[in-house]
Amino acid sequence: MQIIIFGAPGVGKGTQAKILSQKYNIKHISTGDILRESVARGTELGLAAKEVMNRGDLVSDTLMGGLVKETLSNMDYKKGFILDGFPRTIEQCNIMDSIFSDLGITNPFFIILEADFESIVNRLTQRRFCNKCETIVNLNDIPDANICPNCGAIGSFIERKDDNIEVVKKRLDIFEETTLPVINYYQKKYKVAVLNGTASVEKVTENILQNISKYFDE
Repeated sequence: MQIIIFGAPGVGKGTQAKILSQKYNIKHISTGDILRESVARGTELGLAAKEVMNRGDLVSDTLMGGLVKETLSNMDYKKGFILDGFPRTIEQCNIMDSIFSDLGITNPFFIILEADFESIVNRLTQRRFCNKCETIVNLNDIPDANICPNCGAIGSFIERKDDNIEVVKKRLDIFEETTLPVINYYQKKYKVAVLNGTASVEKVTENILQNISKYFDE
């Protein structure tokens, strides 16, 4: 069971990937996580990525692809995985295709979570970071917007730079320009399920599980 999950920033990809990872007991591969882990472990690719980031530059598609391949090669990827955050550009698609070919992955399932612009803006601009326990919450989802539901701290929430409304709109513009072509690219190559990402977490999970069951039982 090899799953690639797509969607705009804030649509809930990471949340759903974690749920699926636990349900099917397969690894959730988040590009942000593997980048940090590789840097922390001091791997060859991790050190190369650290040097790039220390210069204030973006990690290249080739380097990010190398980290994804390194992660897959060091795990039982034939048992299954959920990949979140890669590929995001057509160039990364070409790299991903090469990785699939090298590793003999021929039957990936693509899940696309859709959401309208206003819903995403509302969701992201309501996210807050607890500076005490580092939990990320959405103010729409907690009973008291001034109390962290994880550690109980009062007045500990801060707005991250990435969740500022202008930054959010810019991220969504980039998504429209670079990632939507990726979706079109893969719809022509593999089985793709397009689902509503604005429903409740439970409903989105239910729809994903139904599509996974249908796909892998065919």
